[in-house]
Amino acid sequence: VQLQASGGGLVQAGGSLRLSCAASGRTFGRYGLAWFRQAPGKEREFVAAINWSGNTYYADSVKGQFTISRATSTMYLQMNGLTPVDTAIYYCALSMTNGLPTALSEVAYWGQGTQVTVSS
Repeated sequence: VQLQASGGGLVQAGGSLRLSCAASGRTFGRYGLAWFRQAPGKEREFVAAINWSGNTYYADSVKGQFTISRATSTMYLQMNGLTPVDTAIYYCALSMTNGLPTALSEVAYWGQGTQVTVSS
């Protein structure tokens, strides 16, 4: 499975971006999906997850601000009210379980990452 993330860019504080993650070679099936991010000098951290039935889970830092969704072979992350602390490389991830992957160890496949930069 190859995952291709896109949609990142430079945005001013308060702005919005919509990230996409497309799967090639197969559909997502009934596996759980997630977004993680890694800011400069920091460890990769969980952002949001969604399972095949549409249940979602968010990190406290983005709850109410970000929305994760999925289709057959594309996943999205709508990000509103962005602030400089949201600046990071965002990675999409696929687990091989039907749960909500929130830990790095639960990820079987990673996308290549897309840079999000929020200016103040």
